Amino acid sequence: QVQLVESGGGLVQAGDSLRLSCVASGRTGTNYNQAWFRQAPGKEREFVAAITWSSESTNYADSVKGRFTITRDNTKNTLYLQMNSLKPEDTAVYYCASHSPNLMAPPSAWGYWGQGTQVTVSS
Repeated sequence: QVQLVESGGGLVQAGDSLRLSCVASGRTGTNYNQAWFRQAPGKEREFVAAITWSSESTNYADSVKGRFTITRDNTKNTLYLQMNSLKPEDTAVYYCASHSPNLMAPPSAWGYWGQGTQVTVSS
């Protein structure tokens, strides 16, 4: 079993930055992909960004390209999402996910999820 715990969310103004973190624990193993998803009220969960174990490959949603950066530190079992130039439409609960067959996998294909952290961007 793998546990994922997100942190770093909060209330910010448009144009501000936030960095989310996700710490993995338990029987994580190695060589697993990780990702960030988000879900706004009344909307489906949507992909934000994903990264491979080695960090050689990343994938981003078009809506966040150039503003968000996903990184990971395997020595700390921690995944990060640096979010810059935040917009009100980025408001959502952000979820960390791990263990999928590839970076393009839909939510149903990711094996483990965190509880989420709220990000609210005011205009």
